[in-house]
Amino acid sequence: MVQIQELKERSFLIYGLGVTGLSVIKFFNKNKIKNFKIWDDKQKNLFKNYKAKNLTQTLNQVDYIVLSPGISLINNKKLKKFKNKIITDIDLFYLTKKKSKTIVVTGTNGKSTTCKILAHVLQKNKFRFSLGGNIGNPILDVNKTENNYVIIEASSFQLSHSKFICPDYAFFLNLSNDHLDWHATRNNYLESKLKIFRLQTKNNIAFINKQFKKIFIRKKFLSRFIIPNNKDYKKIKLKINNKYITSGINDENMSFVYAFANLLGVRDKSFISSINTFKGLPHRFEIFLKKNKITFINDSKATSFKAAQSALSSVKNIYWILGGLPKKGDKIKLGKLKKNIIKCYLIGKNISFFKNQIRNKINFSITRNLKNSIIKIFKDIKIEKKIDKTILLSPAAASFDQFTTFEKRGEEFKNLCIKYARKFI
Repeated sequence: MVQIQELKERSFLIYGLGVTGLSVIKFFNKNKIKNFKIWDDKQKNLFKNYKAKNLTQTLNQVDYIVLSPGISLINNKKLKKFKNKIITDIDLFYLTKKKSKTIVVTGTNGKSTTCKILAHVLQKNKFRFSLGGNIGNPILDVNKTENNYVIIEASSFQLSHSKFICPDYAFFLNLSNDHLDWHATRNNYLESKLKIFRLQTKNNIAFINKQFKKIFIRKKFLSRFIIPNNKDYKKIKLKINNKYITSGINDENMSFVYAFANLLGVRDKSFISSINTFKGLPHRFEIFLKKNKITFINDSKATSFKAAQSALSSVKNIYWILGGLPKKGDKIKLGKLKKNIIKCYLIGKNISFFKNQIRNKINFSITRNLKNSIIKIFKDIKIEKKIDKTILLSPAAASFDQFTTFEKRGEEFKNLCIKYARKFI
């Protein structure tokens, strides 16, 4: 662990003034670390006293570059030359970490939900904890002195540049093609995720998906690894009365939570009681309305087909809204899922891509936007008391062609459904 005094003797460039960059400035000011400069390509008028006047000169002079997680090195030749100097806010957290044990969660799908469930279980079982990282609260803003555990959601962007991350407990949930425009290759993407194990010792524990067992052994990581047994979790799943959890969408990741709870000595009865009160996260298989045998589900966070696949496998008689900005290398392979889908509605500016993926497989209409989709769905639906139906937004694509965030896409979907449900049913 590095003392704050040692950081005061180093020089820094904060590159990027997003949420993370502002958090680093706050951290430096709180700890009276004054030797830092700031660079942001857009926000040129902020923090004038600290603004780097000459970027190249500053990059050469500073000891560390604290890089915003959204910035890739692939097309940034200037930064790439200084990659050995690059660290993250997570690194600063670990360099100054005290007694709290850390739980770092990464993976392609389900990170945020897993972190929230972990936090919920800890809270219900009287453990002191804090939660931060990619989930929304910058890790440098959390209290790290008064908690037994600090839960950190770590994205591949953060991990790609991290050098000092060393979790007491590391969770690697899953991996599918995502963010390849940022990482360039799947292997680069995988290697960024594996960083959570690199500095672990024999005293630390790694929870890994069984698909990574051979990789973990080949890399000769030192930590003890545990492969959560999905069968163990499914034995108690029958006693859980929470539709968000038991939908099938969370089974694999729940096995990680259950394995960790067992390690802490949480009894099954207490675990079940905790899970039954968990309410889920917005935009992640969010059941927000039920009316006349129709269930409305907002799964806007599903920005890849792998993520959408989970929702499609969890419900039946689906009117599915699909489309947006597809991920590089992503493919829609419906297989047995076809039987769950009544009709698909294509939105966004990449309709031809999705049309070619589902053509001759399922019935579809080109509706181009959410409003047209909802109106068309209500026209297509026949209210039959004997048949439950699902209206599902699980777009298998990013939102940036029509919305600034997946949250805004999800909120518009919910508002439209509520509005037109009153009118049509």
